[in-house]
Amino acid sequence: MNEDLKSHIGSWLRERVDAFGFAPVERFEQAPEEHHPSLVCRDAASVIVYGVTVPQAVLESPGYGLHLLQRSYHTAYPYLDQVGLLLANRIEAEGFPAAVVPSYAPMVFHGVEPWGLISLKHAAALAGVGAFGRSEQVYHPTFGSLLRLGAVITSATLPGDAPMEEEPCPPGCGACQEACPPGAFPGGDFQKMVCLGHTIKHGIYKLALNSAEDFQHIERIINTTGYNYWIDCDECLKACPLNRSKTGKA
Repeated sequence: MNEDLKSHIGSWLRERVDAFGFAPVERFEQAPEEHHPSLVCRDAASVIVYGVTVPQAVLESPGYGLHLLQRSYHTAYPYLDQVGLLLANRIEAEGFPAAVVPSYAPMVFHGVEPWGLISLKHAAALAGVGAFGRSEQVYHPTFGSLLRLGAVITSATLPGDAPMEEEPCPPGCGACQEACPPGAFPGGDFQKMVCLGHTIKHGIYKLALNSAEDFQHIERIINTTGYNYWIDCDECLKACPLNRSKTGKA
């Protein structure tokens, strides 16, 4: 285990992000084969996950919450990618291969369903950055579900952080499910594509995705022209009591 390198990475990240954690690649044994860290980085041994938070005031805006949320997300994504690029280069300067996992795009599509190269939410949970709640989002103890995430995968063997074992949601809370306009929680189970179909919009979709042939190119369209999407719903974020108290860094 490279304790010194982990300490160096932690000190560097602490000045740039709001939360971070480390997970050994062995924790990803249940990841789908095509979305395993070993397909991103040669000799993958560790996954470093980090996040920056959306300001709480975004959810409290009297008139422009969705505008602020859209710009916050799309400001966070390139910033996280830049942090990842700089971190990967620092790790490679120490002699270990390191690759950046995109914070958003490019994505991989299975049919019309978008997947990250790896699941950043699962990586965050495995690295102790947060824990899954009833909304299927990952909740940080301080920042709730407002973190946008990025990651670097490296061949360096770094000590892992302990995953969070406690259920993050308050006992009996179903605020997110009750607030969901499209009803994406039938029977309490989150339906990803119901949520995305209601929430994620882009002006190019109607122009570029009109036929079966168009959909054969959905990955290229979304990852380029459709990258800067609009967010049409934030009701679950506003309803969640875990998103109402944020102070400090962790």
